[in-house]
Amino acid sequence: MSASREVRRIAARTGVLICGVFVLTVFLSAMPGHRVPIVDAQSSQQDSMQGIDHSKMQMPDADEQASEKDAMSDMAHMHGSNSHMTMTSMRPQTPADLEKANEIVAELKSGIEKYRDYRVALNDGFKIFMPKIPQPEYHFTNYANGFLAAMQFDPSRPTSLLYKKTSAGYELVGAMYTMPKRATPDQLDQRVPLSIAMWHLHTNLCLPPQSGLKTADWTKFGLKGSIATQDACDAAGGRFRPSVFGWMVHVYPYETSLDKVFAMHHHD
Repeated sequence: MSASREVRRIAARTGVLICGVFVLTVFLSAMPGHRVPIVDAQSSQQDSMQGIDHSKMQMPDADEQASEKDAMSDMAHMHGSNSHMTMTSMRPQTPADLEKANEIVAELKSGIEKYRDYRVALNDGFKIFMPKIPQPEYHFTNYANGFLAAMQFDPSRPTSLLYKKTSAGYELVGAMYTMPKRATPDQLDQRVPLSIAMWHLHTNLCLPPQSGLKTADWTKFGLKGSIATQDACDAAGGRFRPSVFGWMVHVYPYETSLDKVFAMHHHD
């Protein structure tokens, strides 16, 4: 009888250990340094819940860095929907939307106040996305926050902090919330009202062939390129991505009016 109890005890411990390893593996997949591959927009609901798409903004593979650089440059200049950017449509505004927007701003300001010192953000696990590439705004991304954002919304815990570079380091100007690329307009509206803000998604990226990065024609490839369809990308020998990152919305809580708070880009 004691031998039987011992076998059950060992089996139970083994089960707990296996479950622990599984949970740890899933969690680490969302942490810095654990790359999650870009997935097609037709990925399953289960895949989208394993990690928010924008949390996949981890350091790109070497063969894609040129395209990622182009994408970051584009983020600062795109206004309105086009072949490489999809934006949500504005909805009629309601008093409830205004109240919710102001609550989001208040919670965000409180949650990120300590990150006015960018070194605190780095110590808390935020990673600078492509710090060596000059950008109007630098995304300090917390991949654990991005992972959690796929499942729940906490206005005080944005996926990314937005900084402008200064002679003394970085100045905090805003934050960015994210959702998986398969999120519906109603789901986006539940997070940040579509009558207040326009969520955006980067789409139709054609990467050049791996063997031709150094000689690639960037008037055709990348998020500024003319290629915006699968067929055209295949004909050019490229690698097509229907969408990259995921749904994003910027928030600049230190601005004085909601139209500037929820603007696409920071107002100088």
